Parts: sequence; C-alpha cells; structure tokens
Amino acid sequence: MLLLNTVAPDFALEGVHEGRVRTWRLADCRRQWLVLFFYPADFSFICPTEIRGFDRRFKEFQDRRCAVLGVSVDDVATHRAWVDELGGVVFPLLADPGGSTARAYGVLNPEDGRAFRATVVISPEGKVAYVVVSPMNVGRSVEETLRVLDALQTGRLCPADWRPGEATLDPALKY
Repeated sequence: MLLLNTVAPDFALEGVHEGRVRTWRLADCRRQWLVLFFYPADFSFICPTEIRGFDRRFKEFQDRRCAVLGVSVDDVATHRAWVDELGGVVFPLLADPGGSTARAYGVLNPEDGRAFRATVVISPEGKVAYVVVSPMNVGRSVEETLRVLDALQTGRLCPADWRPGEATLDPALKY
C-alpha cells in the first residue's frame, strides 16, 4: 500500500479518450490535482456505475483543477469497445495489461491479476494525498472523493463529515 505524502509512482500508460489512443504519464498531471482510480475490469457489473459516476461529476473535478484517470488491466481495444458501449466517457481510460502500474500502487490483486477497486488522490506536487481501497463488491463513492478533494484543497484540519463552507479546525486551539 502507498504511504501518504510520498511521491506517487510514475507511470506511462496507453489509454483511450475521445476515440483516440495516446500515452498518459503522471508528469502530464503535475501542477494540478489528480484522481487516479483503479477498477477491476471493463464489461463488468459495478465498474460501469463508477465510470458513469465520475463521468457525471467530471465538471466538478475540472472546477477543482483536478484531472481524472481510470485504470484497469484491460487493453486499449477493450477500453475502446467499452467506451463505445457506454456511449462515451469524458476522461481517459488507461490500459495496464501487465498490471505493473497497479502493482506499483499496491492495488494489484495477486489472485486474479486485476486491480482492486482503489482511489488515489495525488497532489499537484505529485505526492500521494489520499488512498482508499473499496471491497470488490461495493462501488466507491464519487461524492466522497469530491468531499475529500475539497478538504485536501483547504490545507486545513477538516473534521469528520466536514463539507465545503463549514468551519475547519484551528490546530492552535486545544480541543
């Protein structure tokens, strides 16, 4: 598992976006936030609900100067077919067929060679700011990812269930 505040592992993965195939690198996302989410497989049951969830809320990530990249061990051809079946996806789906990036991020399931359902938020400095791994039978919360991103971007202490606009905590005060 990744340690918080450490440099995120670099990657260079081919992916599909707007019908084109190209290579994405972690360095392409420097100076902005990045949500890198791993999912087990295209053409599965829970994964399309997550892809559609990030797709629906993509503008909210953009408004926060945050890129979104989805990663699975499927190849580019499978991603392209799945994007077509979904009717399009507004962010890139990256192919990690050997699982090397999932392994570097500590989220490769050794039993089946697929990625666990994991969400990693990377800071503009390229450091791991947040990691959560969800059970394979439970889809992740896109809303919670946005809430955590908002909290991280305050740079302050945010209590449990904190929402944007609510007070943050002052570390100088004794609670």
